[in-house]
Order: sequence, then structure tokens, then C-alpha cells
Amino acid sequence: MMTTASNRAPVRVGVVGLGRLGKRHAENLAYRVPGAALVAACSPVEDELAWAGEALPAPRLYKDYAALLADRDVDAVWLVTPSALHAQQIVDALRAGKHVFCEKPLSLDLAECERVLAEAERHPHLQATIGFMRRFDPSYRDAFEKIEAGVIGRPFMVRSQTTDKNDPDGFFVRFAPTSGGIFLDCTVHDIDVARWLLGKPRARRVFASGTIALHEGLREFGDVDNGVAICEFEDGRLAMFYASRTMAHGNDSGSEVIGTAGALSIGHNPRSNRVEITDATGIRNECTPTFFDRFEDAFLYEARAFVAAVQGGASAGATLADALEATRIGSALRQSLQTGQAVTL
Repeated sequence: MMTTASNRAPVRVGVVGLGRLGKRHAENLAYRVPGAALVAACSPVEDELAWAGEALPAPRLYKDYAALLADRDVDAVWLVTPSALHAQQIVDALRAGKHVFCEKPLSLDLAECERVLAEAERHPHLQATIGFMRRFDPSYRDAFEKIEAGVIGRPFMVRSQTTDKNDPDGFFVRFAPTSGGIFLDCTVHDIDVARWLLGKPRARRVFASGTIALHEGLREFGDVDNGVAICEFEDGRLAMFYASRTMAHGNDSGSEVIGTAGALSIGHNPRSNRVEITDATGIRNECTPTFFDRFEDAFLYEARAFVAAVQGGASAGATLADALEATRIGSALRQSLQTGQAVTL
């Protein structure tokens, strides 16, 4: 889709973090990304390293991130680690001369985001990309290209949502102390999509509200399991966001873009495939159960695009500056949720 196989030397990648998403990234890089060679894996968790030794093509295994960075046979690091570690790990990778891909968010702290951008400016020959994978989803990409072509006139409003299937075990409640809250953890994807589809306007003011529908454990962390927000941009464009942890039917993530001459809807029906079931209850389709099922192709295409960029191709995806703006807006939404007041940026 975005890239083609290269005749250049393969990009030797080390994956850092082998949780549920890290494993998926590692398998993509090992087996499905032309031009990539997965040569190293890093995790402080013994079971995750054991998995890597069995499931991946004989990577060198590290418990310590600094040891992986010292490996001269690693050209690029792929970070799938806790959000609080991202900024320093990116800085360390750049100083070690490594290209770096990092899962979102860049950081939960704006000053840390700015520190990473300053460091990246000192290493312009190195790629540094943040994983906002929806930019690589075929449907989102098609919508972006249609907007660029003027199909719906001038876009002025985005309605976007990220809603996850309810997890009765409450994994995200345990994750709440370090997640940054529902807007920085979930809505940050919608923030990036909205800015991308609207031409990267700068946010002017935001307002957020939320409720706890099921998971009372979030209350002590000042978080909610359902949140809504409005973002006003400087040029008069608008975005409306909805985030949920409590969907009964599955992951339901999609966006609508409204323009002066029409509108586009992406993922309005979260179907897992093209099968429709007709029975006594009516006509229905099965839904995508998780975010990875919904965006499996996007994760793969972003990996291919990153490797192609390291090999000398055009940079693609969200920049560090895009990621900083997403954190800026997400942080303001969290502040608005906590204070009950609109926040001017």
C-alpha cells in the first residue's frame, strides 16, 4: 500500500516491550515487513523473553534497555513500553544513534514532549516516529485523499470516537495510575485523526465531561469510563470526541468528517467482515472485538512505512510535533474533566 520492498540492506530492529501489543509488533517486524530484520528483543519480564526466544527468529535477548542500545547491530528501536518511559527512552535511542519508532503517546507531560523534539532536532539524520496507526488504515487513508481532492469541499467538523469492549476484569482500572486518563489514553487517537483530516489546525479551547458507568475503581484516579469532549480550533473548525471503556459489542472506533459540500464516514459500522446474519432477532453483523483486530492492517502498514523511511524513503505518519499537539490537547481535556471548566490553550 504505502511502500514497496527495497533492495537496500535490511533495517535491523530491536523491539522493546513484549506485552500484548509488543508481541504483535514483533511478529509483524519478524515476518511481514519487507526490509526489516528483527535482531533483538528487550523486556524485564522473563516470560516475555521466553516467548521471544520461541516465537521470533533467534533474536538477541536483553533485560536491560541500555544493553540493547549498546548493540551496534541494532539500527532502530521499536518502543512498546509504558507511556511514562517514552520520552526518556526516545532521547536515549537518539543519543545512541538509533532510529526510533514509539507507540503513542509521546509523553503525558508537555515539557517532556518539548525535550524530545529538541533532542530530535540535534539528530536530523535519524527517523523518529510516533505510532498513530489510523493514518495508515486503508479507509482513513482513502478519506484523507478524498478530502485533499476536495470531494466534500472545505472540511470544518470532525466527530470521532474510540470505544472499547467492556473488560469485566478491569485491566484499565489497574492501568489508570499511569495511563494519563481516558482522553490521553484513548481520545489521543481521535485528536490526531481530527487534526490530520482538518489540515493540522491549532487548538484554541476545549471542554470535557465524563461519567463512570460501570468501573467505580476509576474514581480514585480522577478518571471515567465514558467521556465526551469538544475542541475548538483557531480557524473556526471543530471536533467532537467520545471515548468509552464499556461497549457491550466490541471495539467501535470511527470518524465522520463534515465539509461544505458533503461528508465522509469512516468505520461507522464496526463490522469484522462482510458477513450478515439474518435470524429471528433481525439482521446484524459481528463486530471487531479489539482495537488490534480493527486496525491490524494499519499496524502493518505503519511498520512498513517506517522501515522504508529509515532506508531513505519519504517520512510518513505522525511527526513528533503532531504527537506533542495531541498531548497538549489531551492534557487540556483531562484538566477540563477535573475542573468542570473550559480550558483555553
